[in-house]
Amino acid sequence: MRAVVFEEVGKRMAVQEVDRPEPDPDGIVVETEACGICRSDWHAWRGDWDWVGVMPTPGLVFGHEPVGTISAVGEDVQNLSVGDRVCVPFNLSDGTCRYCKQGRANICERMVPLGFVSFQPGAFAEEFPVRKAEHNVVTLPDGVDPVEVAGLGCRFATAFHGLVHRVDVTPGDWVAIHGCGGVGLSAVHIADALGANVIAVDLAEEKLAKAEELGADATVDVTEVQDVPQAVKGHTPKSRGADVSVDALGIAETCRNSVNSLSKGGQNLQIGLTTSEEEGEVSLPVDTIVMEEREFIGSFGMPPHEYDEIFSMIEHDKLDPGKIVTETVSLEDVPDVIASMGDYETVGIPVCTEF
Repeated sequence: MRAVVFEEVGKRMAVQEVDRPEPDPDGIVVETEACGICRSDWHAWRGDWDWVGVMPTPGLVFGHEPVGTISAVGEDVQNLSVGDRVCVPFNLSDGTCRYCKQGRANICERMVPLGFVSFQPGAFAEEFPVRKAEHNVVTLPDGVDPVEVAGLGCRFATAFHGLVHRVDVTPGDWVAIHGCGGVGLSAVHIADALGANVIAVDLAEEKLAKAEELGADATVDVTEVQDVPQAVKGHTPKSRGADVSVDALGIAETCRNSVNSLSKGGQNLQIGLTTSEEEGEVSLPVDTIVMEEREFIGSFGMPPHEYDEIFSMIEHDKLDPGKIVTETVSLEDVPDVIASMGDYETVGIPVCTEF
């Protein structure tokens, strides 16, 4: 079958012929219908995340935001069948650890990232396997467009889990979103659906315009202001600052800007992971965090049981993930799309739909 194959850090990937996967006894194989192309793929391709154990090896197939149809089922799988349409979280759990049992499968002690390790290839391919499928696969409701939910495996899901389950967003709160890439625009749309007043922050006019389309009440163009946190605070009542601020990019500047945009008692939601410039380390105003009782909270993926909340909001026209999708491409286009993400010009979520 055809797949986009990684060869070495920074070298353009190419479509190659690889063996079709076979399901483990507790696993399945999925025929890919759509797969989002994520900045995390770009980070891994660049070799950014060796400090957290992500070290892609030659022959790896990326792709961690898939939607598809089950084409094969392992002998121990009881509750899934060939023909079921599914999506898959990027952080696969084993279903047995203490965090899985607490409903936090997204931080499973033995978590395996889809499309980032050689023994769990991803979905930039005609088919891909899923281990421990009954703990990880999410069956799609009838009538769901695969392209519209292709971002649920990572960006949209991470933003939803963070805003709904990790911080306290209530109607009327002020929420600042720093970085309007795919996950940032997802956060704008979700925060708006939750009834928040949303401030979008970016340096690209096109991305800020998209944020307004998705519900942003105010925008800050970082190229036009000297002090981003003060510009954010200027949009809030009495310039007190944001109740929740989201770093959706992960560079040191956006992380600090996000924390410094907060009101007293505010919550920083960290979604963006760092680059090779930071290598996981960012200095923060610790004394201010302590004295103003601000909080710094991480969000990583989403446990499978929370997907029903998204599907319910989609059904009742509260959310529309398809609004974040801005481009559909073929498998042959995937390498160039990933490489181009270094220019930070991608708007929304590009999705591969032709395999």
